[in-house]
Amino acid sequence: MLILASQSPRRQQLLAQVGIPFQVEPSGAEGRVDVSALPPAEQARTLALAKAREVARRHPEAVVLGADTVVVADSQVLGKPRDPDHARAMLRQLSGRDHLVITGVALVQAASGREVVTHETTRVWIRPLTPEQIEWYVRSGEPLDKAGAYGIQGLAAALVERIDGCYYNVVGLPLSRVIRLLEEEFGIPVLR
Repeated sequence: MLILASQSPRRQQLLAQVGIPFQVEPSGAEGRVDVSALPPAEQARTLALAKAREVARRHPEAVVLGADTVVVADSQVLGKPRDPDHARAMLRQLSGRDHLVITGVALVQAASGREVVTHETTRVWIRPLTPEQIEWYVRSGEPLDKAGAYGIQGLAAALVERIDGCYYNVVGLPLSRVIRLLEEEFGIPVLR
């Protein structure tokens, strides 16, 4: 059994899209782990592992998938915006330039003691945005629950100029890597 330690509807949708059976049990580890002193990729991996471990303790036989996505611009991690003004500031920072989207992925099975932790990085270029375009997007409400204040799979598709790397990573879960880890590291046949 696979358990997704996340309430992210995007991660749930991606797993369902490729036919992976799973259950959802969100973790509360994110607010209890201080990763602020770590480099961005390590922040994402550490949070993903903390989420997976917390849920795996309650379900030792299951394979638990934890994930955490960070957006990095100017060596600064951009989390979810606090409010519309913060979203506007983030979008101004990303406008007309590239940034990194890093998703940490952890698969944990407590009974076997097996833990696999990795991350995926994708470079994203946002087109130059006018103040009116930023305001249009912020008014949609979409940026308020997303790292970096945008979701590539929604209205922000109109803001993204190009990407270098895994599209699904930017959505929130690098599917190909997750499938490979499930198959190769845990013997869970996904593509059959």
